[in-house]
Amino acid sequence: MTTTTITSRTRPKPTFRVPDRSIYERRESEVRSYARAMPRQFNKAEDVWMYDNQGGRYLDFLSGCSTLNYGHNHPALKNALIDYISADGIAHGLDLHTDAKAEFLETFESLILKPRGLDYRAMFTGPTGTNAVEAAIKLARKVTGREIVIAFTNGFHGMTLGALACTGNAAKRIGAGVPLSHVSHESYDGYHGPDVDTAALLDKRLSDPSSGLDAPAAILVETVQGEGGLNTASPEWLRTIADIAKRHGALLIVDDIQAGCGRTGTFFSFEGMGFTPDIVTMAKSLSGMGLPFALTLFRPELDQWSPGEHNGTFRGNNHAFVTATAALRHFWQNDAFEKDIERKGQLLANRLNEVADEFDLSTRGRGMMRGLDVGSGDIAAAITSACFDAGLIIETSGAHDEIVKVLAPLTIDDSTLSTGLDILAKSVRTVMAGSYGVAAE
Repeated sequence: MTTTTITSRTRPKPTFRVPDRSIYERRESEVRSYARAMPRQFNKAEDVWMYDNQGGRYLDFLSGCSTLNYGHNHPALKNALIDYISADGIAHGLDLHTDAKAEFLETFESLILKPRGLDYRAMFTGPTGTNAVEAAIKLARKVTGREIVIAFTNGFHGMTLGALACTGNAAKRIGAGVPLSHVSHESYDGYHGPDVDTAALLDKRLSDPSSGLDAPAAILVETVQGEGGLNTASPEWLRTIADIAKRHGALLIVDDIQAGCGRTGTFFSFEGMGFTPDIVTMAKSLSGMGLPFALTLFRPELDQWSPGEHNGTFRGNNHAFVTATAALRHFWQNDAFEKDIERKGQLLANRLNEVADEFDLSTRGRGMMRGLDVGSGDIAAAITSACFDAGLIIETSGAHDEIVKVLAPLTIDDSTLSTGLDILAKSVRTVMAGSYGVAAE
C-alpha cells in the first residue's frame, strides 16, 4: 500500500532523505517494533512535540505509552533534575535512605494518599511496571499461602514470566518458551456482550467446589485495559469483583501502570468507584519524565516481607524520585489538574464520537485514555501510517490491533489537541474511503 503525505500546518514539510539505518540493521535486535512504523531518527522532544534529525516535527499522541503524561521535558521536572544533578545528588542508592526518597515519600503521602483516605506501604521494586506486578503477585501468594492468580481476558501486565502468565495476548505469551501456569484467565466486563454478567460467573465458579478453579491468592485487574483494547470496566462490575475477592479470601490487585497518574482523570483510576484495592501497581508516568520508576503499594498489614526477600539493583533511582516529587508538587497540589483532564477527556470523547458516527464505528476508553475501534488491524495500521505521514505519532492496541489509541499528553492545550484530532479524522476519512494514494488537502 502506498500512502502520500497528508499536508498539515503542524510541522515544517522537509524533503526527507532515507536516513542511514545501517547501524540498527547491523546491531539492533529484530525485536524492535515502534521504529518500524515510524522510520525516523529522533533527536529532540519538547512539550507535546518530537523532532527528527531531518527537520520534521511530530505531535506525540503516544506519550511513551502513557509514560509521558506531562509531556516531554516539562520545565518544572527538568529543572528539578538539573539542580539535583548539579549538586551531586545521589543517583543510585539501592534501598538506602536518601533525601530524594524521603521527599518523594513525604510528598506522595501528603498530596496523594492522605487526601484520598488511603493507607498504603510503598515498595520500591525494579525499574519497570512488570517488576511491580511480579512483586504484587509474589506478595499475594506469600500472604495467602495460595498459588492461583485470577487475571482477565485481554489483560496486559508485563513481559517477565509471572506478569506474562497473567497477560492474555497470545503473541506475547508464546515468547516465554515455557508453560505459563498458576493463572486462571476469566472474562472481563463485557467480554460476552452487555447481557452477560461476568462477575457473577466468576463468583459462581469460585463458590462451586467442583468448578475446578482453586481458591485464588489474588485477583488482578485493570480498570481500563490499555494494551487489550481500551476495554473499560464499569464501577459496578469492579465493586463486585472487589467484593468477590474479599469473600473468597483473595487480595485485589489493581494494575494502574498505564491508567494511573491522571490518565483516566484521577490520580488512581479506581477513585470514586466505591472500593479500595489491597495492592496497587504503578510505573510509567510515576517519574513524570520517562525515568524508570515502579512502585507496589499495599495495605500495611500485608507488609510481611523479610528484609531483602524481594529486591532489585535499580529500586533506588533517585533521579526518578526527584522528578516524581516535582510532578506531584506541580500538578497535584489541588484538584485543578484533575478537572482539566476531565474537561479535555470530554473534548476527546466528543471528537472521537463524531468520527465514529460518520463511519459507523465505535469508541472505547475513559478520560484521556480513549480510542477508535476501526474493526481491523490492517485498517488501523493504515490510519496510523497516514497520521505519521501528516506529523502525528499515534499507535494501536487491542487483540487484533484494531483500536487506534489516543494517549495525548495530559498537559496538551485545546488548540493543539484539536489539531491532532483533525489529522486523525482526516486520516480515517482517507483510509476508510479507500483512497490511500490520494493526498488529502
